[in-house]
Amino acid sequence: MNKRLNKLAKSIAVITIGCFFVWSCENDIRDVQNLNKKVINVEEARQIESYLSENGKVKAKLTAPLMLSYQKDTPKIEFPKSLHVDFYNDSTKIESKLSAKYGRYLQNENKVYLRDSVVVFNMKGDTLLCKELYWDQARAVFYSDKKVIIRKPDSKIYGEGMIADQNFKWFTITKPHNSYLNIPDSSFLSQ
Repeated sequence: MNKRLNKLAKSIAVITIGCFFVWSCENDIRDVQNLNKKVINVEEARQIESYLSENGKVKAKLTAPLMLSYQKDTPKIEFPKSLHVDFYNDSTKIESKLSAKYGRYLQNENKVYLRDSVVVFNMKGDTLLCKELYWDQARAVFYSDKKVIIRKPDSKIYGEGMIADQNFKWFTITKPHNSYLNIPDSSFLSQ
């Protein structure tokens, strides 16, 4: 009888332990499915102040409240809460300024995509307003194929698409429309 009780106790112990292992090894189906998903590494930085230099001279200063850096096949940097850039001349005086509510730096292309309330202006008072703009850092130009407005002290130019240098000294509107120019002195017309 003692052998039977011992054998029964061992059988109960084996069954109990076996049930414990079966129960504890159960996985949630969502956890198993998530094992195959790629995890994107995101680095976060706050209160950014970054300088862009060329040949030892400061060319631009970027400030932003938040920067997210994604390390994946095509690395990119996002500024989801706005950004501001001051562009400097060779004497480190500000020549133009840029601001937008959103920006994304495409590292492989050396371009910055800007959207939402994009404003660029120079110290002469010329202002570019648009919803979407690209900044090609290699060529030092801004361009867009979307609607743009350029305000100058004596004119307002509407267009669809444009290109301008990053210091906003010159610009070309691709498809101008509904624009006006104030001509301060038209005395040459009466001669």
